[in-house]
Amino acid sequence: MADQQEEEDLRLALRMSMQCSPPDPKRSKPEEAENSATTMTPEENRRLQRELMAAAAEKRMLTPAKSVPASGSPLKSDSGGDLGKKEMETEAKEVNLGNELSEEEAYQLFFMVFGSSVSKDILAQWSNPGIRFSPDPETSMILVQHEGGPCGVLAAIQAFVLKHLLFFRDELVKAEQSMPQNLSSRRFSKNQYVASNDFAVFTENEKTRALVESMAEILFLCGNNKRAVIATLSSIGDGVGVGGSDDSLKDVIIAQALENLSIESASNLHKILRVDTYTTPASASKRLEAMIPIFQSRMGALLFLISALLSRGMDSVQADRDDPSFPLVTAPFGHASQEIVNLLLCGQAVPNVFDGRMDLGGGMFLKGVTANVEVGFLTLLESLNFCKVGQNLKCPKWPIWVVGSESHYTVLFALDTAVQDENELEGRESHIRKAFDAQDQSGGGGFISVEGFHQVLGETNILLPSEKLDSICSSGFIVWSEFWQVILDLDKSLGGLKDSTGQMGQKVFDLYHFNGIAKSDLNGSYSSSRGETPMQRPRLTKLRVSVPPRWTPEEFMTDVALPSDSAGTESSGTVAIPEPCQHAPLVDCIRTRWPRAVCNWVGEPPSIV
Repeated sequence: MADQQEEEDLRLALRMSMQCSPPDPKRSKPEEAENSATTMTPEENRRLQRELMAAAAEKRMLTPAKSVPASGSPLKSDSGGDLGKKEMETEAKEVNLGNELSEEEAYQLFFMVFGSSVSKDILAQWSNPGIRFSPDPETSMILVQHEGGPCGVLAAIQAFVLKHLLFFRDELVKAEQSMPQNLSSRRFSKNQYVASNDFAVFTENEKTRALVESMAEILFLCGNNKRAVIATLSSIGDGVGVGGSDDSLKDVIIAQALENLSIESASNLHKILRVDTYTTPASASKRLEAMIPIFQSRMGALLFLISALLSRGMDSVQADRDDPSFPLVTAPFGHASQEIVNLLLCGQAVPNVFDGRMDLGGGMFLKGVTANVEVGFLTLLESLNFCKVGQNLKCPKWPIWVVGSESHYTVLFALDTAVQDENELEGRESHIRKAFDAQDQSGGGGFISVEGFHQVLGETNILLPSEKLDSICSSGFIVWSEFWQVILDLDKSLGGLKDSTGQMGQKVFDLYHFNGIAKSDLNGSYSSSRGETPMQRPRLTKLRVSVPPRWTPEEFMTDVALPSDSAGTESSGTVAIPEPCQHAPLVDCIRTRWPRAVCNWVGEPPSIV
């Protein structure tokens, strides 16, 4: 009887949340309910609606713990059977209320993240942002942020979300029927892959699935592909964990649970935090999908950071760091440290961005990134010579990078995997120079014999006209500088480096930049009773990038625009003059990956702050 009453209360609350007028009276008390419905004011109706929802949520949170699996992992549901009451009972059995951290663990976790003298403002910053997509159609695949703080966490998640949306979209649909067994093992071939540039095409289900897959992948990356620890709040209970519950009801439950909740000490963390460990991606993904409303709440970013730290293990996190005495959230502004970003990108909370370890002598060394990553990292600090990003982060498996500035993290990405390929002509030049150096018997003098020169021509498939060949061999030895000029003037079809297309060998591609901080957009304003209100939307910028070969003359790199009548067309046989270079701090970051890159965009310059 209690279960039937509870389900009836839930259904009534759900109906009331979806209509403005009172619902049909409950059958158990027809006359009383009918009278109350006819005399109820809108305010009384809303109050009754909140009370019914709160009562239903409270009953679910007080459900006996005997329905929780002892193993701590969700159970697999039956493939057959009725979809009504049996499905709800099965889902209830899959709910996991979580385990408490000990007081010692809660203390260690709090002081590792925030330190001993954290301000209330920083704690508020980290207790407010949820992991939510932008409601604006043009930027709907961006995780939106309204203030500073955990931007490093959100940017790292965003980078993985882009990976799944852009390069694994077909698998997002398949994952709804069958969870993948190994989230990090899926790869496309080395062949070029170009994603769609229609960012509004993704459905809500695809974005949610990409978010779930990304969170699960990051947590298992932190857990050495052996486990994922998922943190949630005890005050929310299991009313949200039932997959069949209505989203509006979940939002009400979460809003009420978080109304007066705050984390100001390790004691608060001990009281409200619950954690569970999952050993397969399928079970972790299923739990994350059920808990998405919680991660979308104002505590979402902090809960995910805690999940990543516990997946790695607090002792392992401290061992990763060069100096574990400092908090992971930096003072005085509460930014995510490089250790947090590296943890989410490579699974280790190392503080540096170079490759491997740097030996300082005397048994001391600094720790960097030890392996190639799925999505990478670039930083403005490298352009200022404060650090050097290694190849593991600079050249990730997918063309997506978290971009760090002095105070913020954003995301840069490309749709074409070929943007990371070596410039064709630069690769050709390297091959020719290697063959030339192999014949150099002068100890690095830069010249070879005629016999060795013919060997080079054969190995590199260079077809020199007879007059050019006689001229360069006339002195009895061949100097590299003279040979190099001949190669530059020799057409590509003959094995040289002359580009007849007019591109001068430059590599041209598009990059896109996301800044999750919402900004007022007058062009996207909407009407209200008070007039036009600017829309708050994240910032998306498309950049056209041209990267000339490293031997291109400096005149090509000038920022001064030439007169329009000096520009020719390919049909006339003259070389088209490139557009003038535009500059912003993001361009300096891009040039740490593609030296001497020339960037152009339309509209406001991209912002990394």
